[in-house]
Amino acid sequence: MGIYHFIAIGGIGMSGLAKYLLEDGHTVSGSDIADSKYITALRELGAKVTIGHNAENVPEGATVIVSTAIRENNPELIRARELGLKIYHRSDMLNEISKSAQHGGKCFIGFSGTHGKTTTSGLCSYVLEKAGFEPSFVDGGIVPELHTNAQHKGGKYFVAELDESDGTIVKYNPDILVINNIEEDHLDFYKNGMKDIIKTFNNAVSHSKKVLINNDNEGTKLLDGNFITYGLNDADYVAKNIEYTSDATTFDIYKRNELLVSVKIRLSGVHNVYNTLAVVSALSEAGVELSLLNDSFYGFTGMGRRFQKVCEMDGIQIYDDYAHHPTEIKATLNSAAIKFGKDHIVAVFQPHRYTRLKALWEEFKASFAEAGRVVVTDVYSASEDVIEGITGEKFASDINAEHFAGDMKEVARQLLPTLKSGDIVIGLGAGTITALGKELEHLELV
Repeated sequence: MGIYHFIAIGGIGMSGLAKYLLEDGHTVSGSDIADSKYITALRELGAKVTIGHNAENVPEGATVIVSTAIRENNPELIRARELGLKIYHRSDMLNEISKSAQHGGKCFIGFSGTHGKTTTSGLCSYVLEKAGFEPSFVDGGIVPELHTNAQHKGGKYFVAELDESDGTIVKYNPDILVINNIEEDHLDFYKNGMKDIIKTFNNAVSHSKKVLINNDNEGTKLLDGNFITYGLNDADYVAKNIEYTSDATTFDIYKRNELLVSVKIRLSGVHNVYNTLAVVSALSEAGVELSLLNDSFYGFTGMGRRFQKVCEMDGIQIYDDYAHHPTEIKATLNSAAIKFGKDHIVAVFQPHRYTRLKALWEEFKASFAEAGRVVVTDVYSASEDVIEGITGEKFASDINAEHFAGDMKEVARQLLPTLKSGDIVIGLGAGTITALGKELEHLELV
């Protein structure tokens, strides 16, 4: 068994890796700048976690795990180098975990793409677990019904979300790679836009035994290779007879024109039909008997921060959603409009990164058609430098929306008096917008 030390162990991605290693019998320690519920859970599993980064936290003989956010002057990183320890990026650790799973006879199913990879990996993990397959998994978010983002168990399937944002997707060798879609994003890393993104995905494809792609997405059509396809029209796996109601979506899935399975899901929107279709197609290709899974799909309520209800007060419902790309925002608001009606929706958008807002300005402008009211906050920089002329206030003016300046507590203070019973408030973004519900609820109680 190994010894592992995580610098910044409390994040959603790092904590999942740490939990997996603990359940696999390894010794795990770590540090972070603040406590969190993820750290509490790791301590309960036996991890030694220190608040604050100090050189003495690093155990001798450990493999040290870092994320892209860890800077070169971090005292623990400096100490690890002085000791000559192995230093892994978190993607290297996930790669080692996946290799170990494959060597142990597990089928490695990886979900990727610009959008939906957290939901598809989570849904796949969920239905396998509920059907008794005891999967191992490392997902990019909490599966609410399973109360975790990772687990190590003895079943024959290993499921993981594979991130393309920093190019590390090329490190993995999955038995089945699913590519949900490809669009321009993370342009701070992909300097040449779609050209670099496609090059990275083609590299990832070359390392995978079997590749499934969404055949209705224009980006995936730019890839080189022979793929198994899924979609709503011309594909190997096709969803037909789709029906939406306020509390369910039902459809049939055909494999090469033969009915494979009928599915009922709790989630709204065509994007969730694609997400479910991706999971069913992957599990079919992995040899899973789909009839054993069918009753599990409706129990899945979505991943944490994916159209997640966080509170309700005086007839006002507050939802939190990670959507921070135009396509994701459209999908979330479409789902909400199906469920509640457009006129009730109050979209509160926190732009995430100046580079993203600048590059996709026009696409963002077209993303809010399904909202009855739009509020734009200041840009969440994610440590980027300010770009002159790229502001939340200017974007709000460009789409005739309201602009609320200040931190999330101040945004909530401005927003609350304008809300009325029946409103559906949806916080949209990957930054501090996740605190909006908590701040609104706190103001209501004061």
